[in-house]
Parts: sequence; structure tokens; C-alpha cells
Amino acid sequence: MTPDYLEKILTAQVYDVAIESPLELAPNLSARMKNRLMIKREDMQSVFSFKLRGAYNKMVRLPGEVLARGVIAASAGNHAQGVALAAQKLGVPATIVMPATTPAIKVQAVLARGAQAVLFGDTYDEAYAHAMQLVQERHLTFVHPYDDPDVIAGQGTIAMEILRQQSQPIHAIFVPVGGGGLIAGIAAYIKRLYPGIRIIGVEPVDADAMSRSLQAGSRVKLDQVGLFADGVAVKLVGEETFRLCKAFVDEIVLVNNDEICAAIKDVFEDTRSILEPAGALAVAGAKSYVEREKIAGKTLVAIASGANMNFDRLRYIAERAELGEKREAILAVTIPEKPGSFKRFCSILGARNITEFNYRFSDPAEAHVFVGVQVHNRQETLGLLDELRRNGLKALDFTDNEMGKLHVRHMVGGHAPQVENEILYRFEFPERPGALMQFLNSMSHNWNISLFHYRNHGTDYGRVLIGMQVPESEMAEFSSFLAQLGHRHWAETDNPAYRLFLG
Repeated sequence: MTPDYLEKILTAQVYDVAIESPLELAPNLSARMKNRLMIKREDMQSVFSFKLRGAYNKMVRLPGEVLARGVIAASAGNHAQGVALAAQKLGVPATIVMPATTPAIKVQAVLARGAQAVLFGDTYDEAYAHAMQLVQERHLTFVHPYDDPDVIAGQGTIAMEILRQQSQPIHAIFVPVGGGGLIAGIAAYIKRLYPGIRIIGVEPVDADAMSRSLQAGSRVKLDQVGLFADGVAVKLVGEETFRLCKAFVDEIVLVNNDEICAAIKDVFEDTRSILEPAGALAVAGAKSYVEREKIAGKTLVAIASGANMNFDRLRYIAERAELGEKREAILAVTIPEKPGSFKRFCSILGARNITEFNYRFSDPAEAHVFVGVQVHNRQETLGLLDELRRNGLKALDFTDNEMGKLHVRHMVGGHAPQVENEILYRFEFPERPGALMQFLNSMSHNWNISLFHYRNHGTDYGRVLIGMQVPESEMAEFSSFLAQLGHRHWAETDNPAYRLFLG
């Protein structure tokens, strides 16, 4: 018998453990998007994700004798914490099978709620298979992360809250999609009451199992999935979730990692909260949809589904956010290898904020510079490329070059034995627009720059490493230059790192 999801959601039991999460206006994002973007703050739940809703609704409905034997789940993330919390609330034993590669912070979070953590295998599939073996051996009840009507109904209570909290007409609700439990519950409820509201799923381009399945008309299993948005890294969507999505979901929007990083930054700027990559999917999808459809003045809702962020990811996210917003251009520019050309190149960049400079002498005729420049949009990047070429400089756009962004930017360098009289200095100067150009203007044109590295890290001080060719006879003049410069500096010519890798 097909479940009546309206009834199941209206009678779902979730509020013993869940809060009615706020639906908040994102003012900065709304202004930029020219639409009213409301964020459903499921990251504010006690386990920092929506998963406790479905887990508790499933478990509280189990017969007492079944529940007493215990429950089991396979998860490396938010579902694990949801099941552990529900079991703690109900006073029953819970076992969570997690891949051995699960970060310690997530294992500890499960243990802190009284559940047993079993580490097995290197992947979710291996952990799932082991969990199913334990189901048979110990007569435990498996709590599925998404493909269960009671779990789907628990997640669907989010839709019930949205309609209570939002009085204005809603154009679309954007929902992150992994196995499909969240969007299935939301779509089943919304479409029953307000079929005109668009339900739009959002998936990463490298974990698009639901998108492919809907296109094919049947479930498609992916050979592999990207793990950046690990909360939605699912190879095969659920049977019941696919049935509901096929009936009620209007479309799936795909976004890349840079767009996800940009969305994390956007939400932080509006809320001062840091979403996990999967938690920011819906916001990234809403931005992509608005840009594609050119809509304005509409009310949009995005589900912020979780905030269980691994701290060590923040550096990558901060670096990629500007690229995802098209507010940083990464360029490879070839300039003549002669005194003054470096400064001339900087003058062409004008007042734009330079985010990165990587350069090492390699050829007596030409110099190859890897540079990051802050821009307002993609059109400005294209205009800058034209401007460089009009000035006789060869320029390539690396903004969408994955290898360049991930690896090459950190590898520009190497030994340059043909460089004579090279000295190496490290400088600090106050970080403000134009400070780098002002620094370069203070240097003598007679000293050829043979090595340059600068990266804007958003701190109070800019830090630059510079190699210069200064003949012994001009060292007194160079010492005067350092004294007049007024910036802190350190001689690094004798640093073993320079000797080993760059000198």
C-alpha cells in the first residue's frame, strides 16, 4: 500500500529531539540575487543537521520489544549522530558502523551520545555490508539513512514548518540531494498542498545520482562519487525516494565545488555560521538557478542542511570561495625578462587587488608569472585578458584550470643556477589595496626581480618573498633602500629552505 505522506508527516514525532528551526532572511545574499532568499536553519539542530528528525521518527515507532534489542546504522556523518541521539533519548542501545577512515571528531561525537562505534572498511559500502551482517547476527533493527517511509516523513516535517513560517508566496524551495530522503519528504508535503511551488534538488556535479536517475527514468548507480560534499556522496539513491522524486521534484540543479565554497562564504557573511559543503548545496543551487532564469523579486527557500564541518577543510574553502563567485581570476602571463617589466605588468593590472603572485626566473628572455587578481565578475576577467594582450603580453586564463588551481600555484619555483648575485628577502607591509604596487614603486629599477611570491590571506599584513639580483658593488645602496623602506624585513639568503629548493 502506498503511504499517505501528508498524514505521515502531520503525525510524525520529531519534536522530542528536534527544534522548529528558524527560517531566516539572508539580507546580503538577497540584495545581490535581487530575490528574497530565506534560509531554513537545520544547522541549528542539536546534532547540527536535519538527520535526527527521520532517525527519531523511525525509532520511536518501533515496537517496544524490537527497540529494546537495539538499533544499528551505517554512516560516517550526520545520520550516525542522529541515530545516536535518538537512541540516547529512547534509552536503547545503538551501534554505528563507520568506515575506518572516519575523522576522529565524528567518531567521538557518536561515542559521546552513548552509542557503540564499530570501525570497518574504507568506504561506506563496506561499512553498510558489515552493518547488515550484524543485523542478522545480533537481531538488531537497521535504521536506513533515507530509504524508509518513516525516515522520509520525519524529514518532511521541515516542509510543514516552512509553510507555517513563510506567509509570502514561495517561488521555489531548494533542497540538497544525497540518497533523496530530505527532498522526498519535502516534495511530497509541499506538492500535496501547494503544487505551484517549485521543488528543486541540488547535487554536486560529481555526485549526481538522482539527476542521472531522473533523466534515465530508473535508478542509476554511479561508479564513484566526489567526496567534498560527503554528506550527499551517494552512489545509488533509494527506491522509495526515487519514486517520490520522479512524481514531485521539478528539476535537479548541479553545482561544482567552487560554487559550494562560495555559498559557504555567502552564508557565513549573512549568519556568521559555517555550513558543511553538503549543507551549503541548496544556497549554491539557488544562486545558479537565479543566474540561469534571470528571475527577480521572488521568494526562495534554501535548506541549510548541516554544519558538521571538518576544520581542516576551511583553508581550501576560503581559497576556492572567490573563484566560485567569479571574484578572483587566476592568470598565467608571460612578460619580458628585463628590469622594469615586472613593475609595468603591475601597472597594467591597475588598482585591482592582487591576491597572489608566483614567479621564478627560468629563462633569460621571458618570465612566466602566475597571478591572482580580484575582479567583480567574469566579464571583468575577460576585459583584463584583452587589456594584457593589447599591451603585448601573452596571457592565459587558468580560473577554471583544476590542476593550476590545486597544484601548479604552489609549485612555481625551482633552482635557477644561472641567476647571478641573487639575494633573498622576506617583507611585511600593511595589507591594503595598492600596497603591493606602492612597495614595487619604492624599489630601484636596476635590480632585477628573479623570484616573487605573494598570497593575500586576508590578514593585517601582506607577506612577500622576493629574490633580487643585486651586485656586490650595490649592496650599500640596497642597505639604504631597506632603511628607507620602513617595512619589516628579514634576510633569507642563507635559509636552508632557499638553498635546497630555490637557490
